[in-house]
Amino acid sequence: MKSEIVSKESGHFHISVNKTICGGRPIVKGTRIAVADIAGYYLMGMTPEEIKRDLPHLGLAQIFDALAFYFDHKALIDRQIAQDREKTVSRQYSAGKY
Repeated sequence: MKSEIVSKESGHFHISVNKTICGGRPIVKGTRIAVADIAGYYLMGMTPEEIKRDLPHLGLAQIFDALAFYFDHKALIDRQIAQDREKTVSRQYSAGKY
């Protein structure tokens, strides 16, 4: 199967992919903010400007580049969002709590 991200360079100025940072998930360079997190905000209906209000340390260019990366690699990022959702649900509703 062909790798979805071929090299460590993402092709996006503000995005990096490094297997030693955040498990190799695409992130905004210089942060630990995953592209999947920004895409998640967007999918909830937030505009880039609203995302910036929640993540004020990011610039709009970083947010727009993260969204561009998301649309360039939609299947990959959608899988990451689903995995994050599954982890959250299993933590909140683990069998040991009841």
